[in-house]
Amino acid sequence: MPEPASLDASIVTAFADPALAERRAAAIERRRLALDDRKRSFLRMVSHELRTPLNAVIGFSEILSQELYGPLGSPQYKEYATIVHDSGLKLLKLVNQIVEIARLEGHVTDIEMTPENLDEAIEDVIDSLRGPIARRDVIVHVVGEGALPVVRADSRGLRTMLTNLIQNAVTHSPAGGVVHVAAARIGREVEITIRDQGPGVESAELPRLLQPFEQGGSTLTRTSEGVGLGLPIVDLLSRAMGGQLKLSSSLGAGFLARLILPAA
Repeated sequence: MPEPASLDASIVTAFADPALAERRAAAIERRRLALDDRKRSFLRMVSHELRTPLNAVIGFSEILSQELYGPLGSPQYKEYATIVHDSGLKLLKLVNQIVEIARLEGHVTDIEMTPENLDEAIEDVIDSLRGPIARRDVIVHVVGEGALPVVRADSRGLRTMLTNLIQNAVTHSPAGGVVHVAAARIGREVEITIRDQGPGVESAELPRLLQPFEQGGSTLTRTSEGVGLGLPIVDLLSRAMGGQLKLSSSLGAGFLARLILPAA
């Protein structure tokens, strides 16, 4: 008669003493939380150390590119100063996104839910994106502008989500394309839709786009600016506010983002 297969010692111990297994699991969870806290503290420290010189680079290069204290001489100097300024803004945005992801993956405690006027929020976001919109030669059309519903959301978080979604749509739109923004109240929720006319992605890739540092597989998406943090930030923020983000797309059919939030 064959001998019974030997069991792992930890499994035997767990069966013999469930309380010990629970204590071990709790200790592992405490270590994980401590590591997460240290990671977030490290990111906050690094982001502070990076933001200070970056703000100086951005500020002084802007002064140089605008020649506020007189002409620089060669036109190339002005061009180089503009490149330095734009590069500094991109780095600062990346730093802010990494810190935001780390914050949202932890225990978020600074979400303050208040009634928010979507007309005002969308107008603020479009004003902040006028530069990229003009460079891409894209039209942002707000359907029902002036009569959009009121949502219940965190004011800063709402504008962060709208900025990421609209900027994403503008970035992936062809020159002369139109980005449609709309919102409608459905029962106790408000659904905000942002649709572009870009190349889209395969529907099977959509879940991957909500993972940090992941991007879609279309040529335009791979070569566009960004490291794949915008949509994950929107997803985490929407869930922290009791809402959700839904994505729809297919190759050649554009991209649709549906941001669902509580109605005020």
